[in-house]
Amino acid sequence: MNRLFYGDNLTVLRNAIDDECADLIYLDPPFNSQATYNVLFRSTAGEQSRAQIEAFDDTWHWGDEAELAFDGVMAGQNTNAAELLRALRMFLKENDLMAYLSMMAVRLLELHRVLKPSGSLYLHCDPTASHYLKLLLDTIFGADRFRNELIWQRTMPKGHAFTRFPSTHDVILSYNKGEEGKWNALYLPYREEYVKSHYGRTEPETGRAYQLDNTLNPNPDRPNLTYEWNGHIRVWRWTREKMQQMNDAGRLVHTKSGMPRYKRYLDEMPGSPITSVWTDIPPINSQAQERLGYPTQKPVALLERIIRASSNQGDTILDPFCGCGTTIHAAQKLKREWIGIDITHLAISLIEKRLKDAFPGIEYEVHGTPKDLEGARELAAHDKYQFQWWAVSLVNAVPFGGKKKGADSGIDGLIYFKPEGRTTEKAIVSVKGGDSVNVAMIRDLGHVVEREKAKLGVFITLADSTGPMRTEAVKAGFYETLYGKYPKLQILTIADLFAGKLPNIPLVDSASFKKSARESTGEQDKLPF
Repeated sequence: MNRLFYGDNLTVLRNAIDDECADLIYLDPPFNSQATYNVLFRSTAGEQSRAQIEAFDDTWHWGDEAELAFDGVMAGQNTNAAELLRALRMFLKENDLMAYLSMMAVRLLELHRVLKPSGSLYLHCDPTASHYLKLLLDTIFGADRFRNELIWQRTMPKGHAFTRFPSTHDVILSYNKGEEGKWNALYLPYREEYVKSHYGRTEPETGRAYQLDNTLNPNPDRPNLTYEWNGHIRVWRWTREKMQQMNDAGRLVHTKSGMPRYKRYLDEMPGSPITSVWTDIPPINSQAQERLGYPTQKPVALLERIIRASSNQGDTILDPFCGCGTTIHAAQKLKREWIGIDITHLAISLIEKRLKDAFPGIEYEVHGTPKDLEGARELAAHDKYQFQWWAVSLVNAVPFGGKKKGADSGIDGLIYFKPEGRTTEKAIVSVKGGDSVNVAMIRDLGHVVEREKAKLGVFITLADSTGPMRTEAVKAGFYETLYGKYPKLQILTIADLFAGKLPNIPLVDSASFKKSARESTGEQDKLPF
């Protein structure tokens, strides 16, 4: 069964993922000096400077967690990895990069454990840390298990042109666990100019393009392939019987001298082998149909290529940093099993929405997210920010603000809507996970709605609402449109949301969370050309 896990991937890997269960692992761990790289979601409908969630804002800094990760590698059974990490710490000291490498090392050791002997790992990174990560992978997998350094051109040249060569690519490091990993060769269609220059002949009877190829064997020392054919003694490519079959099938064209030439049809050729430099898969731009609103979203085509190359239908794909779920989407599309892990409830909720939009009726398990009121209470007590993000996702709102004190200004989420189908308006979402709520909180929400020039306010509470709170909400009146009236302040409990109740809001704007296109079914391992 396909599975989504909320939680720290190290904990999930250790406690919930069996040895040698994954056929392919792809990971794209966030690390970059640019803070925007760590933004999981940014609103596309306004409030861009403030409405963002930094899902990994505290992850890669040297502190107790990094020290524990370092100690975990030191105490592990891979002494080569321990020695390398110790040497790197002597060189780099205790900084953000060293924290990143320590926490990646302990996770890569777990990923090696859960990978099947025939499995492959693809680690997506940028040139900032790719050389350090390659050293870690060499020690964990073995330098002889290295297969490729793939270069993906993720953007067109821009900036820095006057001081250095513009940076346009990401790096994907590929390793096998065993001596032989699964491999399916992939090809691209021939370029038009190549077809014109090499396949300029057309068979009149069928209209098929072809070229005439050599029938001689490049190895002259082949006595079993040396014989006379049509007056010529040569070392031929095939046995005499095979040569006769080719002739009978009309695949040989003889020159005036009697030398045979092999008729090679264009439609029988696979195309040009895909190399380690990928310039044909564009990044997600503002107009892309698959764009869902995540700044670091990778194109599905990129993951499809990786999955096709190193796995087969029915295999299990694991992504321990699954973010917006592109790996999961591609795996489902290509009829693979999958396991996704992410550290934010927001990500898990968004992946669920993406899967349900793209694959109606899909079945999977979700572990670690609240399934009842008791689970919601546990999450609220453990991490109020995760609770807020989870609750916001239940009403399809855009998360607002990060973990900085006072950053939300009374706003936990925004719902964009078009009351008359044209102008985009917004509703303010406020979430309270405490044991008790009171009427002052409804008044505060009303003030925030007025301050932000919003049309509606939605108050989500874990505790039951009180009579005075409901009275205060009614006193706020209605927001009137051409199509009806809507309570200006609305109160929903978590119990209401579990029961399927949603805010009463007209024409919610899909620009907030763009709906993923429904995927077609069929033979998914055929290449799209």
